[in-house]
Amino acid sequence: MGQQTAIAQASAMIDMELDQAVADLGRMIACDTSFPPGLGYGDFASLMEDLLAPLGAATRRVTVPEALWFVPRGPARGERINLIADLPETDGPLPVCSLYFHVDTVCAATGWSRDPFRLTEEAGTLYGLGTADMKGAIAAMLHALRVAQKAGVRLAYRPQLLLCTDEEGGLYPGIRYLAEEGLIGGHLVNFNGTAGPRIWGGCFGSFNLQVTVTGFAAHAGNYIADRRRQGINAIEAALPMMQAVQDLRPSVSARVSALPPPPGAPPLAAQIAITVAEGGTCGGQVPDRFTFLVSRRYAPEEDFAAARAEIESAIRAACPDGAGLDVDLIGHLVPTADPTGPHYPRWIRAVQEGFGAAPEDFVKYAAASASDSGYVQRAGVAQEIILSGLIRPSSNGHGAEEHTTRADLAALSRTILHYLAADFEPELNPDS
Repeated sequence: MGQQTAIAQASAMIDMELDQAVADLGRMIACDTSFPPGLGYGDFASLMEDLLAPLGAATRRVTVPEALWFVPRGPARGERINLIADLPETDGPLPVCSLYFHVDTVCAATGWSRDPFRLTEEAGTLYGLGTADMKGAIAAMLHALRVAQKAGVRLAYRPQLLLCTDEEGGLYPGIRYLAEEGLIGGHLVNFNGTAGPRIWGGCFGSFNLQVTVTGFAAHAGNYIADRRRQGINAIEAALPMMQAVQDLRPSVSARVSALPPPPGAPPLAAQIAITVAEGGTCGGQVPDRFTFLVSRRYAPEEDFAAARAEIESAIRAACPDGAGLDVDLIGHLVPTADPTGPHYPRWIRAVQEGFGAAPEDFVKYAAASASDSGYVQRAGVAQEIILSGLIRPSSNGHGAEEHTTRADLAALSRTILHYLAADFEPELNPDS
């Protein structure tokens, strides 16, 4: 069988055997890896070890040391288990291509009419928490590797799979630890991106500050705000601090970046928001504790330390006398610089094969959303990072009824198959 015929056969098998990929995705969705707290990483690693075993993958677990990620008042709990899977070399020594996926999801939003931890299919649409961001991409990758082996497709690269923790808000994402420990090989493809044609232009950084306000509990009927012996209401003490954050918004949002925005969109600008607020126990008691979370997206042109200090200074200046205050950094992703490089032309051709895109469909743009890829660049592992995935504006990632489709699952799988195949556009392979 000629190699081109093997690629064509494998491509056809992607559609014919897509039920297997959907079944794999169903098992992944059923494994709760919500962050916070991130308690399901061990179970997900076990699931992936089971799914990868038929491919002959050599797997190893890499745990991020607790001293790096643990914040006493932070939301993260449990062991941070990352999984590295190396596929066997069947065609002699090959350059490595690292395929990166984060295994955590956000918490299930309110408003789901379906069970977010059970894959539900309706007319080719696949609903479940993580279907688009980004367990569906893991299922597409497994499917591509499975059919490539079955059809005898020779590979241009030896795939190294990186299944990592804490992208959705952790202080020390797993990919950062792997990069700093020198455990990532070759060039990197990050599947935490959009479906279809795009040339990634980099992205902002982000960080989360958890503000804990402590007061003094008392009977609500005897509460007098300015007398500690009769209670300090932590919620009321937090109000001027929350307002101080709101007052920063005009100046923060005026800071625009030179990164290329999406087509037709305004320049990318810095952002600040209060995204979590909680406290109090019952109607008859003055609350003695209240927490709120400040989310800040910062442009590459900004300095992280200065952006953090600006918020902390405003909050501390607004803290009423007598109230206790702690401000903890509980999540941080650094900006990603322009990640384009020599492998992009070949990836673009693979996307054309997978998604049916035309060359003129590809546009380079950046995002105010953040990525943990910046840590890979900062560690000196790789400057070039290809971004792809299953996320579409309509897929409602991070929201209720998150979904992908069978068509996109097959398209991404076909893209991966072509990119890894040795005889696909060999003249575009900078490693050949």
